[in-house]
Amino acid sequence: MIGRLKGEIIGKRPPHLLLDVNGVGYELEAPMSTFYDLPPVGGTVTLVTHLAVREDAHCLYGFGRERDRDLFRALLKVSGVGAKIGLAILSGMDADRFVRCVEQEDITALTRIPGIGTKTAQRLVVEMRDRLDGIGAGFAVAAALPGAAGGGAAAVPGGAPSALADAVSALIALGYKPADANRMGRAADDGAKTSEEIIRSALRAVNVP
Repeated sequence: MIGRLKGEIIGKRPPHLLLDVNGVGYELEAPMSTFYDLPPVGGTVTLVTHLAVREDAHCLYGFGRERDRDLFRALLKVSGVGAKIGLAILSGMDADRFVRCVEQEDITALTRIPGIGTKTAQRLVVEMRDRLDGIGAGFAVAAALPGAAGGGAAAVPGGAPSALADAVSALIALGYKPADANRMGRAADDGAKTSEEIIRSALRAVNVP
């Protein structure tokens, strides 16, 4: 089991991340809640990880905070919720907001996440309510692991030519339909934002009441 990685970021294209650990390149997927705190390419980061073994692939997921990994693992135990929806939840709202949605039975907020319909949202509320106690301590500690926070992605004057395209691709990977992802990305782009900043603005526009 791979539980933690520390290395140099050599590639970022949300939700995908390439990490060089002592000469070995690890491909990971990470929620936007982790991407927002990553240093620029070339920086060093420490991530806690979850390895999912499937018949056709071994998939590695990275998180800047243990509480996010704990929540991700708890979500995977909910009927009808897989890794894609788990990443979408942790990208569309922070962990504290998710806890409030469960406690307040806020089905409407949960259905704003792509891939979550009313029935899935209801299952999340029912099944996650009893599981929050097991990860409650993690939610009380918001500090990121050493190397995971700080820098943030440096903005490029005038914006990178591929920033909008990368943002749209990330939104599609998170479950949004291509037409919706294009609309969201263009509405959030001002020509000077990084892809992470475009994604953050787009997700805030649809997920924050």
